[in-house]
Amino acid sequence: MKLLGIAILIFFYSVYIGKMLLQKRKGIQTDQIAKGRPRDRIFYIECVLKMATYTVVAAEAASIFCVKPKLPWAFTVAGFIMAVVGDMIFAAAVVTMKDSWRAGIAEDDKTEMITSGIYQISRNPAFLGFDCVYIGLALMFFNLPLLLCSVFAMLMLHLQILQEEQYLEKEFGANYVAYKNKVCRYIGQKAGVS
Repeated sequence: MKLLGIAILIFFYSVYIGKMLLQKRKGIQTDQIAKGRPRDRIFYIECVLKMATYTVVAAEAASIFCVKPKLPWAFTVAGFIMAVVGDMIFAAAVVTMKDSWRAGIAEDDKTEMITSGIYQISRNPAFLGFDCVYIGLALMFFNLPLLLCSVFAMLMLHLQILQEEQYLEKEFGANYVAYKNKVCRYIGQKAGVS
């Protein structure tokens, strides 16, 4: 089980770091989290978000190496499946975003509004991927510190989504509002909208 947990983390962060390196070669700064911003609400949420995501990775790694699975086998298997699905969702999101992908709100960068591919069924598939990996690993290697770190990181990611949605509505106007009215924040299309 440990090897599976390690593989899930390595895949996820290889996609994340690999994309950052590819964009860096093109002169794109992917990591915009709390960088070059005034000390406003967005800045502080992004600072706490960064701390939360680093902390959960440490908790996940510690849990993989130090915790024997405690939940029934079915939960462990379900967690593995959820984490693998999270990896795939995250990879699909990053690939689909092409060079418009950023971590954090990049007000000075001009990016495209992406609504194709996986973005047809989720407005925030990268964040959905994070959440699935967090939940999956928490089920695989359950312990209270990992659960608390995962829930806190997911809460901070949700706050980041809310900030990004406000920014995207300002940036893309009616096009983003129409998209928002058609596609759910996490997963699915809204009924009655064509």
